[in-house]
Amino acid sequence: MIIPTINLKEKIKEINGRPYHPIDVAKVNNQVVRIALYKGDYHWHEHTNEDELFYVLKGKMTIQMKYPYSNIILSEGQITVVPKGVQHCPTSEEDTYVLMFEPIVLESKGN
Repeated sequence: MIIPTINLKEKIKEINGRPYHPIDVAKVNNQVVRIALYKGDYHWHEHTNEDELFYVLKGKMTIQMKYPYSNIILSEGQITVVPKGVQHCPTSEEDTYVLMFEPIVLESKGN
């Protein structure tokens, strides 16, 4: 039996230049790894029951945070976790490709 490998460059092509339209990359237990293009502002939101991990594969982004938290700036190769219940708004001035590690039940869709 062959265990498949995943080519992230091919997954980026599937995004087809559409900001904030995540593509599922892999499922691991009850988690999913998604990749998305971040460009411009997403929208303010929070996840009531789920933490969200962001890994910048290419580019630079800011995760705007509500007080008392400070904004988070991530560059290529950096990771952060936004805890459940924290209002945040991802934004990027340049094309930025981000891997997100989330529970499968969390539906991330473009606005």
